[in-house]
Amino acid sequence: MLLRSCNPCLCIVGKACFCEKHRYPLDSMQGMLQSGVPMLHDHPSHDILLDTAIAAGKEAGALLRTYASSGFRIEYKNPINLVTDADRAAEQCVIDHIRARFPTHRFLAEERGRIEEAPSPYLWVIDPLDGTTNFAHGYPTYCVSIGLEYEGRCILGVIVDPSRDELFTAIEHRGARLNGHPIHVSKTATLDSSLLVTGFAYDIRDTPRNNLDHFARFALKAQGLRRTGSAALDLCYVAAGRFDGFWEVQLNPWDMAAGSVIVKEAGGRLTDFSGKDLSIYGQELVASNGQIHEAMLQVLKQDAPRT
Repeated sequence: MLLRSCNPCLCIVGKACFCEKHRYPLDSMQGMLQSGVPMLHDHPSHDILLDTAIAAGKEAGALLRTYASSGFRIEYKNPINLVTDADRAAEQCVIDHIRARFPTHRFLAEERGRIEEAPSPYLWVIDPLDGTTNFAHGYPTYCVSIGLEYEGRCILGVIVDPSRDELFTAIEHRGARLNGHPIHVSKTATLDSSLLVTGFAYDIRDTPRNNLDHFARFALKAQGLRRTGSAALDLCYVAAGRFDGFWEVQLNPWDMAAGSVIVKEAGGRLTDFSGKDLSIYGQELVASNGQIHEAMLQVLKQDAPRT
């Protein structure tokens, strides 16, 4: 039996690797963590991370197309908040694909919540089916959204629109792309010439912070307003110059993680309603081409609660 030294462990060629001190097999999670031996993908290149996210997103998108054509089950979280077995299957598909490549990475996913099996600076933030209500009604505006945080900073975004065969990608400092081609935000300079988009939270019937006041004000200021039902695609469309600005309240991290990187890398601006830098954990978002951003903030401040 051949042995080779890879201090501090001994490797049996073609077999398991063992820590000399504790004799844990290093192909087990316990062995890798307790031995202190760096894992192969502790610091993978951005290209490897991007390729993995793209492959996971495309696989999940193909799965959603299959469910859309063959049928699916619907459950209700509340009267207007749906989840389907397609959501859960696509989420598991993405997690399994990424975990096979990066077994120590952490996950924050819409349906399963936070998954942490080991300490890691990498956190994948996943919405396996953004636009579930659209999907359930056969309205073809939904997507798979995969974002990646490194030490709390969003560094990568991949969004797959399986209905239109559109793939939006971005890596920090390297620009944003649609199907491999560079994209950039629009050059619209004024609010009254802008096409804006927004959305409404699932608790719209129960909370006074339901965005209807903002919607009414922007309807009188902008050239046009739209509501697609997918925050991730709304962000992509701002990045691609299809929309000039987007705002929404009551968002979750998985709604914003991937799309925020894509908008930023396309030259856009992202803040909360007060103009502070965006946090994907902050629930409110303004995304724009930059030129109309201050005008959008002014409209939102008109509706700010008085203290």
